Amino acid sequence: MIIETLEHNGHHWQFINENLTQKQHIDLVLVFGDSDKFKLPEPYLELRRIYPDAKIIGCSSSGNIMSVEVSRSQLIATAVQFEQAKVKLAFIDFDDNADIEKHSARLMHDLNGEDLKHVFVLSDGLLVNGSRLVNGLNKVSQTSITGGMAGDGARFQETWVIANDIPRQRRVVAIGFYGESLTISSGCYGGWSEFGAQRLITKSDGNILYEIDNKPALDLYKKYLGDYAQDLPNSGLRFPLSIKQNKNDPEVIRTLLAIDEQEKSITFAGDVPEGYSARLMKPDIEVLIDGAGKAAEGIRQANSNTALGLIVSCVGRKIIMSQEVEEELEAVEHILGNNVQLTGFYSYGEIAPFAKNPLSCELHNQTMTLTTIYEDIPKQ
Repeated sequence: MIIETLEHNGHHWQFINENLTQKQHIDLVLVFGDSDKFKLPEPYLELRRIYPDAKIIGCSSSGNIMSVEVSRSQLIATAVQFEQAKVKLAFIDFDDNADIEKHSARLMHDLNGEDLKHVFVLSDGLLVNGSRLVNGLNKVSQTSITGGMAGDGARFQETWVIANDIPRQRRVVAIGFYGESLTISSGCYGGWSEFGAQRLITKSDGNILYEIDNKPALDLYKKYLGDYAQDLPNSGLRFPLSIKQNKNDPEVIRTLLAIDEQEKSITFAGDVPEGYSARLMKPDIEVLIDGAGKAAEGIRQANSNTALGLIVSCVGRKIIMSQEVEEELEAVEHILGNNVQLTGFYSYGEIAPFAKNPLSCELHNQTMTLTTIYEDIPKQ
């Protein structure tokens, strides 16, 4: 595997590391960036001229990850050439009336194949229900799936996706990785601390929570948040909700996106089903950083050759950790080694499986997720 990286200087792409002279041999280019710059067609078209035959995918972000830094550049790109492995791209466009589960199942069906090893998915982060997206993927999945929901800083106004075309809204793209040479694994960890009583979701509709323990959800949230309540919904990023269906299930974290004072309801970034138990969560910076390391500990390190590490971490973690945010990236590199080229973005939702069920992905919030892609070519 050969990897080279680029950043955008505001006018043109420039190489951080250039390792290939034959650009037509590049298989895959991953691009992430700030919405204002990412949505313009020119950066994509320039990348297409540099890499005429590559599959180019990406999304707008809430921060761009390059190595162990949150890049200061508005756009970053990582180009990958495999020795033997192959990639295939599929995408869907949808409208307000689309059955996203049906569409995402079709997307996954288009990629399924005998030697499929993994699928990486990027989705519009605001106009699609991420829980229903992963439900559709899981219906026909034959392999592990990771990815994330596009971001828009802390603005939550518009998100964009690239799928071998100029950036579009209302789009989901997936890239399939194929070949016996590949070793691909993933890790996912939060690091948040639960507090308060265990409660029951008694009224909800999709990702809108109306009642907990038969009481208005917003009233209960404000009671626990104290002084932070006056800054809702922004302060809600500090206090996500932990939910699970059964006592022994792993918890899934949900981030607060919006509140409705009249309805006393809260909108989350993923579904909050009735009958699930729920507890509020709070941050501890050291625990969050430690959580990133735990995500890396579950990775199968195939060799010491150049490998690709795809990080999708939640915008809420970035906001809360502030200047210390790069410590979670350093924690990952410390465990994996600097032969793994890290790239990725801060998202509005993370897609990854739990360790106990690697073939069924989940929508997460407030987590650090990591996907590593190694290529191991047997010596003749």
